[in-house]
Amino acid sequence: MLLSLFCGCGGLDIGLEKAELRVGLAYELRGSAVRSYNRNLGDGNVARVGDVRSLTLAKLDEDFGSVFQPRGVVGGPPCQSFSRANALRKAPDARSELVREFFSLALALHRRCELDFIIMENVPEVEQADGGRLLERELNRLRRAGFSVRKMHLNAINFGVAQSRERLFVTAVNRNKAAGTLRSPPIDKERRTVWDAIGGLPEPIHFAEVAKAGAPIHPNHWCMTPRSRRFSDGSLTPGYSRGRSFKTLAWDQPSPTVSYGHREVHVHPNCRRRLSVYEAMLLQGFPADVILDGTLSDQLSQVSEAVPPPLAEQVALAVTSALTGLADQVLPARQLSIQPPAEEAAFQLSA
Repeated sequence: MLLSLFCGCGGLDIGLEKAELRVGLAYELRGSAVRSYNRNLGDGNVARVGDVRSLTLAKLDEDFGSVFQPRGVVGGPPCQSFSRANALRKAPDARSELVREFFSLALALHRRCELDFIIMENVPEVEQADGGRLLERELNRLRRAGFSVRKMHLNAINFGVAQSRERLFVTAVNRNKAAGTLRSPPIDKERRTVWDAIGGLPEPIHFAEVAKAGAPIHPNHWCMTPRSRRFSDGSLTPGYSRGRSFKTLAWDQPSPTVSYGHREVHVHPNCRRRLSVYEAMLLQGFPADVILDGTLSDQLSQVSEAVPPPLAEQVALAVTSALTGLADQVLPARQLSIQPPAEEAAFQLSA
């Protein structure tokens, strides 16, 4: 059983479940993301709206219904403070303190019940925060508490995701419980393309048509109504990448990093519209049966801030292999757990 902090809509935790790890409690500030999480994971009541800065062991026990003693703590503190896309990232930002809050709560639980492991995900730029001191202070705390610590720089494209997305994982394994070596997950040499992820899907409905349109193949297969003349004047071509607002995907290439907001949603390879939420989910490596709640903007934010589930699965398998000793044995070829896109109208549009 695990504690998941800053859980978002559950991308990280879907990957953990694929690796046969179960989350007992999860916390996230945004209600729409919590609703999405509970719709797709656990018993429908695992995730709670809550501020990690106010969580205490007593609050965890209250929400769990008994003394909460998880095996591990996982999560991805908000990364906007560190991301290269944040032009003001050198300015003081209270969100950077959430990294310390994450590890403080994890270590408080470790003192109570001796955790097996801790996993934190973030953008690589977190290593430069406060001149490198912010993260190094936390790693030293983990080492003093008895953990073997490893930083893994991983790109989702190497783990069955049709997207180039670089992330840093801090993985810490209890030295008293490890039976093997903590290694980076094996890379998949086969690269998935945009076509592999979303090729052959029918056209989505537009935002303006949701109220009157029939159900699409998936409740999240909807997109912004095309308004710019660029969608019709031939100025966009597959692979066009000048600027952020009209970055256009190419069928035979992986997608650039899925990071959406303020109408900066990648353009579909047909150049006539932006991606639907469902297409963005598939490019992020979500299983085809996952459904997100909230407004169009809410859903796009949930997708772009999520950890690609196939990547999370492989990190989880690397950690559990270190605990069991399997990491020091010859590993079999990696089996992807990605489902193909839905091809039939198997869902009803949610309210």
